Parts: sequence; structure tokens; C-alpha cells
Amino acid sequence: MNNIKIKQALTGGIAATAVMTIIMLIAPMMGMPDMKIGNMMANFMGMPIWIGWAMHLMIGIVWAMLYVFLVRDKLSMTYALRGMLFAVVLWVLMQLMVMPMMGMGIFSSNTPDALKMVMGTLMGHLIYRLVLGLITKPNQN
Repeated sequence: MNNIKIKQALTGGIAATAVMTIIMLIAPMMGMPDMKIGNMMANFMGMPIWIGWAMHLMIGIVWAMLYVFLVRDKLSMTYALRGMLFAVVLWVLMQLMVMPMMGMGIFSSNTPDALKMVMGTLMGHLIYRLVLGLITKPNQN
């Protein structure tokens, strides 16, 4: 495996997950729904909250690895747009598979304000992938 790509993916995954998490935590102050994904994951699996948040970070790193090794170099647009395109694909999959699994319905239809939840999750994914796309540009050390 390419050590530079691993370093880029780890750095990008941690940074992008941190930025996305900050946005999620302040979302209610901006009129968006509470989107504490670590808490949601922990509750869904019956685990302690810290495990839910650790899983959130690990998932962010795994998606960064997949992006860097399988997607990034196959697209021919700016790195910010590459990351954001990847975001939309994953966001749709999340809305069709993960949200229903967690009892929130397709496109968050079982939540109190589905439109805000859908828009909030899209915003979070776009921000995560924008940061990821910018941090993981090739030829960075």
C-alpha cells in the first residue's frame, strides 16, 4: 500500500470528521435538528455513548480510505468537487439504507422534521467531503 495515500486518508478522515462533528453539534443553534450521530449509533446498538462516537470517527476514516484509494484519482474535476460528488452518492445511500435501519425512515421520513433532517445530513456530508477532498489532494506531505 502507498504510505502517502494512507497518511492523506488518515489525516483527511480525522480532520473532515472533526469538522463535520462540530457542525453537527452546533446544528441545533442554527435551527437544524439535533444530529448527534455518535449518540444515535450508541443508542441503536445498545452501546455506551463513547463507543458510538468512536465508531463515528472510524467510519469517517474508512470512508476517507475508500475515497483516496478507489475514487479520488478516477475523477477529473477539482478535488473539492470530487469529494463533494462522493458525498452526494454516500448521502443518498445513507438516506436509503442507514436511516431506515435506525428507524428514521427513507429520507428521514419518520423524523419530526424530515426536510430539516435531510438537509442537515446533506450539509454535513458535503462539508465532510469538501474538507476531505481539499486535504487529500495528491502530492501533499
